Amino acid sequence: MKLIYTLLILTVVLFIWSAINPFEYFTWFLEVLPALIGIILLIVTFKRFRFTNLVYILIFLHCAILIIGGHYTYAEVPLFDWIQETFNQSRNNYDKVGHFAQGFVPAMIIREILIRKNVVRSNKWLNFVVVCIAMAISVTYEFIEWAVSLGTGEGGDAFLGTQGYIWDTQSDMLYATVGAIFAIIFMSKMHNRQMEKIYI
Repeated sequence: MKLIYTLLILTVVLFIWSAINPFEYFTWFLEVLPALIGIILLIVTFKRFRFTNLVYILIFLHCAILIIGGHYTYAEVPLFDWIQETFNQSRNNYDKVGHFAQGFVPAMIIREILIRKNVVRSNKWLNFVVVCIAMAISVTYEFIEWAVSLGTGEGGDAFLGTQGYIWDTQSDMLYATVGAIFAIIFMSKMHNRQMEKIYI
């Protein structure tokens, strides 16, 4: 429980920092909203379904990515401006970190739910379903970005964050898919050990 309370306090501190003089409040709200919704859902469902510590740590990291991106906008995160200049990149690629996490972290959340609820018994089918759901989440998010951009015009441009890259939407979904696959390849054994120790 100590870890979970610590992560929650750190998230609240990040929220407060992020809300102080962000690049633009409308964009900030749009970027941090998924994190806020996720945290509320985790609090509401905590007694009925408590995740492993590994998943809570990953959720915190994903929230941190969203909150930092909300403060600066994804196209203006200073560290990635420096990376862009140092390595001669054509754009600030912080959004790609966000979309990789958008596949990686939900994949671990979905995996734990499916295993603990015994929804998919075959390991191969489990991996396939996890990646497919993570991809569906990414596609849905791209639809939301598109709708916001259409509905708000220039106000949604910073949220859309294409930075002039015509394949931004497709590459965002690719990064999320790769993130989900990486989660399964590199985190499954550790995840299984935590679930076996605590829940199974």
